[in-house]
Amino acid sequence: MPTRILLQIDSDQHPSSFDSVVAIDAGVEQILRYGDVNADNIVPLVHGAMFTRGGDNLKHTAIFIGGSNVQQAEELMRAAESSFFGPVRVSLMLDANGCNTTAAAAVVAASRHLNLTGCQALVLGGTGPVGRRVAQLLASDGANVTLTSRSLERSREACEEISTKLENNPSLAALATTDQTSTLAALKAAEVVIACGAAGIELASEQDLRSNAALKVAIDLNAVPPAGIGGIGITDKAIEFGNGVAYGAIGVGGLKMKIHRASITSLFESNDRLLDAAEIYTLAKTIG
Repeated sequence: MPTRILLQIDSDQHPSSFDSVVAIDAGVEQILRYGDVNADNIVPLVHGAMFTRGGDNLKHTAIFIGGSNVQQAEELMRAAESSFFGPVRVSLMLDANGCNTTAAAAVVAASRHLNLTGCQALVLGGTGPVGRRVAQLLASDGANVTLTSRSLERSREACEEISTKLENNPSLAALATTDQTSTLAALKAAEVVIACGAAGIELASEQDLRSNAALKVAIDLNAVPPAGIGGIGITDKAIEFGNGVAYGAIGVGGLKMKIHRASITSLFESNDRLLDAAEIYTLAKTIG
């Protein structure tokens, strides 16, 4: 059987060692690592992967797109996909900064404690890469999602972007956290609260969430103190929290790693897989 080769393409100068280790643990036999890649120079790398193997052997080569800048990674993903020639292509996965696998793990963890369809979900710090994906995945499963930002304009922009990716008439509401009355009301009504904000900022207090009778699950994806949700430790995993349970960043990390490895493995099942947020979430549900 041909060697499983993964091209690890990264917009950063040095491709992520984390992503390389996960790929090896997922059974990749050879990793070709490329840094400082941009939309202008990625095509020769993709063509090199496409044209060196033919027929059924194409599925033994795949491409992983990472990096710390998610927007640049999305540009690389589009450029790579546009360079294919019909069936002459290889499988692609995007998980820059862990955005897709982290979001999928958080939403799958939440789904263990309630039916997402029709639930009231609050995504704090929802305009960043992970927040947008968390909101998208929640909405795709029928949750009524409120997405917050310090800027109402950015919150609305994120909701509009997510809506264009979904076909189920998603329920998405924008909220600016500068409106303290509305934010407190949203915290009191939420059954699911997932904090995705920047490190070092508390987005919700422990008191506000512990007094929420409707709360089923609270997840804080910030691994750097102070916590994004007061009272949640980074290693918490389904720990009792008010009327629900809480997860910290490391608490969902085990599931995130399983999803990451399974996604890499699935790239080699065929030569035409395209793994972004929705596809990784579908796979994550089979693990969770």
